Amino acid sequence: MLKILLIDDDKELCQLLSEYLSNEGFAVDMIHDGQQAVELTEQAAYSLIVLDVMLPVRSGFDVLKILRQHSQTPVIMLTAKGDTVDRVIGLEIGADDYLAKPCDPRELVARIRAILRRASIAEANQPNVERLTSGKLSLHLGTRTATWDNQDVVLTGTEFSVLEILVRRAGQVISKDDMTEQALNRKLTPYDRSIDVHVSNIRKKIALAGSTKDLIINVRGAGYMLTLNDEQ
Repeated sequence: MLKILLIDDDKELCQLLSEYLSNEGFAVDMIHDGQQAVELTEQAAYSLIVLDVMLPVRSGFDVLKILRQHSQTPVIMLTAKGDTVDRVIGLEIGADDYLAKPCDPRELVARIRAILRRASIAEANQPNVERLTSGKLSLHLGTRTATWDNQDVVLTGTEFSVLEILVRRAGQVISKDDMTEQALNRKLTPYDRSIDVHVSNIRKKIALAGSTKDLIINVRGAGYMLTLNDEQ
């Protein structure tokens, strides 16, 4: 049974979501402050974490920053309704997706299943050594790891999915609608900047690995494209 960790100081909401997720076949643990969350995630492994931004002791942002130092466990952040800034910050730090509170439990389950589906596909492909390359950039599909000129590029699961889409169609412009559907398994909605932030994170991480050019370009009004004239 897949284990989900709910981190939220709203105990009534946690209980509601826990009961719903349990009925959907998940094992659920709950924690209600940021410091306890940090300590627990250093000791226990979870398939996915649902993390609220507003927490006592340590904020959800602090928890996510610390988590990303040692784990790429998928994270869905819960943000205040309409708070675009919190959503962007969460994605920049390394969240895989977000939902506005109060969230519909059915929508949360759909997001969780979409993320875990990608993870299960990756696990099933583990023996497969298939590799995608574009210049010095390599994606190892079995392990869902990436390298630039043999230097590791540490990506979240969602970032890997976004980059895989771009590499598979290198030299072609891919719309944000298509990228959202393929990488996030949902429709693009107005004011949704998830793909933009994930692409920005990927750019930064490839640059840290040694690339001196911007490989992913934004074609205004059309989408994103991985260029073919990268460093050789």
